[in-house]
Amino acid sequence: MRLNVRLAALCLILLASQQALAADLPQRWVSAGGALSEWVSALGGESKLVGVDTTSQHPESLRALPSIGYQRQLSAEGLLSLRPQILVGTEEMGPPPVLAQIRSAGVQVELFSAAPSLAALQANLRHLGQLLGAETRAAALFDGYQQQLAEHGARLNEVRLKQKPPGVLLLVGNAGGKTLIAGKDTAADWLLQQAGGENLATHSGYKPFSVETLASLNPEVLVFADRALSGKEARGAMFKENPILSSTPAAKDGRVMELDPTLLVGGLGPRLPQSLEALTNGFYPAKKP
Repeated sequence: MRLNVRLAALCLILLASQQALAADLPQRWVSAGGALSEWVSALGGESKLVGVDTTSQHPESLRALPSIGYQRQLSAEGLLSLRPQILVGTEEMGPPPVLAQIRSAGVQVELFSAAPSLAALQANLRHLGQLLGAETRAAALFDGYQQQLAEHGARLNEVRLKQKPPGVLLLVGNAGGKTLIAGKDTAADWLLQQAGGENLATHSGYKPFSVETLASLNPEVLVFADRALSGKEARGAMFKENPILSSTPAAKDGRVMELDPTLLVGGLGPRLPQSLEALTNGFYPAKKP
């Protein structure tokens, strides 16, 4: 009987300690960066969000939250009006003077890596898990992510025995504006490689290409992501801005694929592994076009 009383008392003490720890964690969150906001939601922190940036479109429920603008062009006044306790974002977030102003107002600012690597993702999830009091869940999410990639990699290795990797270009546009080509050290390049494509762009980051360069690369597959348009409108705007693309093998063979641009912002996000299957199917069709 005395042992049961002691166990009950110990459980009450542990529960009180956990509640006190949870109370010390920030409760009013603002998140900048699509992938990062998705991870906050996946870790059970969506109810804490009081604002997100314009790239935070998934899950769809985030679109109902107040917007703080584009992650690289934040305004301190609008953000502080939401009375956040913490602002989370990647090193893409800015500008720096605005972040300094937000910090001076007493808001905790936490920066995460946007690097397209599993090591960066693991560190990000560990950090988010600590801030949300969800360390166990964060570790489980990362393990599941690795498992998905491993399974996809095994399937891809089988396909590669029969077909060679296609040459691919990933173009990012904005309602027909200047098109950027995704190069190395980007989430786009990581995604293309994981899907089994050969990224023909050899530069780093996202850069515009000349007409002559586009013509010389001869991509077998084109992947496009437009920040403002989608579907036929986005495709039409891309070819109107870059008519030389119509003469590429990709366009002639009908191997032009669309990608959600929010997948490319804020580092590796939770939806990336699921997007690999569609890309791989396009890169390695059952019957070559």
